[in-house]
Amino acid sequence: MAGREQIRVLIIDDSAVARHAMKTILEEDPNIVVIGTAADAFGAAKRIQEEVPDVITLDVEMPRMDGITFLRKLMAQCPLPVVMCSSLTEQGSDTMVQALEAGAVDVILKPRVGLAEHLSDHNLQIRDVIKAAARVRVNMRSARAGRAGPPEQKLTADAVLPPPSGRGMTRETERLVCLGASTGGTEALRTVLEALPATAPGVVVVQHMPENFTRAFANRLNSLCEVTVKEAENGDPVLPGHVLIAPGGKHMLIERRGTRYFVTVRDGPLVSRHRPSVDVLFRSAATAAGSNALGVIMTGMGDDGARGLLEMRQAGARTFAQDEATSIVFGMPKEAIALGAAERVLPLGHIARDVLYAATQ
Repeated sequence: MAGREQIRVLIIDDSAVARHAMKTILEEDPNIVVIGTAADAFGAAKRIQEEVPDVITLDVEMPRMDGITFLRKLMAQCPLPVVMCSSLTEQGSDTMVQALEAGAVDVILKPRVGLAEHLSDHNLQIRDVIKAAARVRVNMRSARAGRAGPPEQKLTADAVLPPPSGRGMTRETERLVCLGASTGGTEALRTVLEALPATAPGVVVVQHMPENFTRAFANRLNSLCEVTVKEAENGDPVLPGHVLIAPGGKHMLIERRGTRYFVTVRDGPLVSRHRPSVDVLFRSAATAAGSNALGVIMTGMGDDGARGLLEMRQAGARTFAQDEATSIVFGMPKEAIALGAAERVLPLGHIARDVLYAATQ
């Protein structure tokens, strides 16, 4: 394959083991080529001057200049899609929230022990992250995207729960808003949730994010929003003015008990190669809430959530998709629109307003 058709990656990590393991994993895909590696930010800057990559993987903890500082400098001078690598620690989770706010498009976990084995066990997910990053429009500009090739076989929401049986119940309970997002979703969700008043309907969110990072993400949003935001726990009620974010590594489902809604958080197989999966959340909302629900699919690569949003619409829910112009990656919304799942297509800045209006109808 010609070099121009491959996703060109620069790996920045002070660990020689990590650089070698990441390079090996990425180059198992013929659509990805590692154009170089660097042990620190200064070596990386020199390498970027020689050849600009399509995607950078960047370690957080590096000598001479830490990854967050380098990321901020890079975004100010030469914005590129950057995937951060971090440990599983709570401190690492807080750092990753800072990285996402600074412009990183995604996160790869890097445990302190068993590094090579961990990366090898998650090789497909890592390559998917790189392919998604290559399609990101940094600062809303077109990215030099590599061609990702056909997707590998993946499970649907059938692996977790059966399809909805019908249109669901009549509108006799409080409204429920379901949001699903992936690449670029952390800042898009912030835009939507910051615009919600404390009187907004209850909101449930699936954002594709690794385990242990969603709590720090929820805490950060909670400090910025009028609504109360928290990482969901099994059995949490869905309440007006509250937002529940699915924990990384777990599926989140909606269930109805009487006239109230609650979330179930549980293990299960990857659905559309994700856990949590937007399809699982949306299908459960179609089954449990029907026309009482509103569904929104936002920026992200792939098609997770597209079929679930269609099931919500078929069950009587109001459904929305983020438009191409404001999506960092117009993958998930595009697939939903193509299926006829989205009743309306909206720019990011209008989603909160229009969903609130629809909830009163």
